[in-house]
Amino acid sequence: MKNLDDYLNPTEIIDSNHPAILEYARKTAGNAPDGNTTDEISIACRLFTAVRDEIAYNPRTHFYLKSHYQASNVLERKSGYCVSKACLLCALGRASGIPSRLGLADIRNYGASWEVVELMGTNIFTYHGFVEFFLDGQWVKATPAFDRPVYEKHHIPLLEFNGREDAVFPSHDLNGKPYVDYMKYHGSFADLPLNDLVQAFRKIYGEDRVDFWIEMLESELPNEERNNR
Repeated sequence: MKNLDDYLNPTEIIDSNHPAILEYARKTAGNAPDGNTTDEISIACRLFTAVRDEIAYNPRTHFYLKSHYQASNVLERKSGYCVSKACLLCALGRASGIPSRLGLADIRNYGASWEVVELMGTNIFTYHGFVEFFLDGQWVKATPAFDRPVYEKHHIPLLEFNGREDAVFPSHDLNGKPYVDYMKYHGSFADLPLNDLVQAFRKIYGEDRVDFWIEMLESELPNEERNNR
């Protein structure tokens, strides 16, 4: 097992030392004193809820550069998909003194809309992202991907985090229909393995499809931002 310091230190993507991250973490956590296990759990729960609901879920998100996942950028955009939201929550955890790391897994989403399945060519979501907090002597999973309106729209049980049990997607929706299967766990990471993620996208979804996504997303950028790349 890695030293816990590896899960407390900032990285280029998990930029937990960025002033905006530090300020957001401070405001969200409130005035709970440091060093108390119960307070760490309370802080982690508040951070989870904030990222879940205040950062809108948007699957139509740039995914191929480090800057797309940098926590301070995700916070500024106020939107992201599962991995980018996980990077933000991970950074906020570290900014609050809680050892935090990224978890990545392949899932099959039976509840995905036909538009999403058509765009992706499958209902498999490779390198789905979540966070693992070290709380009260154990690693606990927290999945901040969907905001509250997404849960309501798709009739999914709202995912809550209590700091003691894993908060992962449910196997069934509120109507009892199959929802998510966890297929493969890729591991836990101190930083986002972006190259592995993009390679997995190309393998699962196909080179042509991923190139099309990149071209489509690039075309939606303002001219000034596109020219500065």
